[in-house]
Amino acid sequence: MAEEVKKEQEMNAPEEVQDKNTTETTEEEKNEKEEAKENKKKKSKKDKKDAQIEELAVKLDEISDKHLRLQAEFDNFRRRTIKEKADLIKSGGESVLVSILPVVDDFERALDSLKNIADDDAGKQGTLIIYNKFKEFLKQNNVKEIEAHHQAFDVDLHEAITKIPAPEEKLKGKVVDVVQKGYLLNDKVIRFAKVVIGE
Repeated sequence: MAEEVKKEQEMNAPEEVQDKNTTETTEEEKNEKEEAKENKKKKSKKDKKDAQIEELAVKLDEISDKHLRLQAEFDNFRRRTIKEKADLIKSGGESVLVSILPVVDDFERALDSLKNIADDDAGKQGTLIIYNKFKEFLKQNNVKEIEAHHQAFDVDLHEAITKIPAPEEKLKGKVVDVVQKGYLLNDKVIRFAKVVIGE
């Protein structure tokens, strides 16, 4: 009977050792699994943080780009507004100045008709004084007369009324006569010179 008990103990002994070994391996496996889970959690947290950082970097780039574009648009708007204001200041009284030009033409015609009268005539002197004041007023407002007589015909400055045979060979293609004077306001044509061209 003692032998049977020993045999049983021997048989049971390896089972206990086996059980201990299996429990140890299962505990190690559990530990490994837990570590793997923790590592996964850490990695997933790290991946999430990296993804958030990338997303925020993209958003920052977009916002920076929008900011730069808005700043450039504002600069363009500011420059355009300043230029428009300067143009308005330059040509603000253009309509008034254009309205005065026919009066200046009338004074020139009056002086032309008074050329046979003596210079000491009061009417002639008064007309000349008023004409000179008008000319000075135009000069102060940057209105200049377009030089046309005997000049080469320029479409940007002159308006051709007719062509006539040139009295001299050198006047071909040039202005022979000025019917109505033209004027510039700050290098902008406010009235074209009406001219006769020699051919």
